[in-house]
Amino acid sequence: MASIALQRFREGVQREFPLLIGVAPFGMIYGVLALQAGLSPLQAQAMSAVVFAGSAQFMTVQLLAGMTPALVIIFTGFIINLRHMLYSASMAPWVEHLPLRWKALLAYLLTDEAFAVTIVHYRQKGRDSAHEHWFFLGAGMALWLTWQFSTALGIFLGAVIPASWGLDFALPLTFIALVVPSLRHRADALTAGVAGVLAVLLAGLPYKLGLVLASLVALGVGMLAEDKT
Repeated sequence: MASIALQRFREGVQREFPLLIGVAPFGMIYGVLALQAGLSPLQAQAMSAVVFAGSAQFMTVQLLAGMTPALVIIFTGFIINLRHMLYSASMAPWVEHLPLRWKALLAYLLTDEAFAVTIVHYRQKGRDSAHEHWFFLGAGMALWLTWQFSTALGIFLGAVIPASWGLDFALPLTFIALVVPSLRHRADALTAGVAGVLAVLLAGLPYKLGLVLASLVALGVGMLAEDKT
């Protein structure tokens, strides 16, 4: 039994590995920006360990640099991370049998990248396999370690990275790599297309509300498309 769990853990790490190439520069950029926003090295690293959410961390350091009130920062972070409610709803059927300690750990490790590879794995394996949560753990831990290490590099070595390098290109590439393998049906492609178009059209709304509205509308469109197939 232990050998099966270890095998699933390794599979999770292996499936996550290609995405880590894009995550690492992203973490380094965060480390640089956190120091520029006035955080100490310890505070910047602690945010990566406690918050562990790249988009929310970027938003936080940018708003801190602008002397934004704490309540506004908290509310904006809540809006940005609302998508994790959708992730959790999708993952629930596969983890509902797990004890609370496992659910708490996997909830902490639930990120865009970990969700993308794990949900595909779950759909392939079905709900009867008893060790598939170890795959989730492997994918999540691989990302967590990469994020912590890349944040540390950004904090201590990022000052020598020229801004002209434009490392932020890794972020959109990472999300493209997440989405494309999951588009298996017409409803999936329609949902992704609607979400992408609306996210661009509504990008000017304050507090990232455009992202939330685009997600909700696209989800409704996808559900209607599935009902008609």
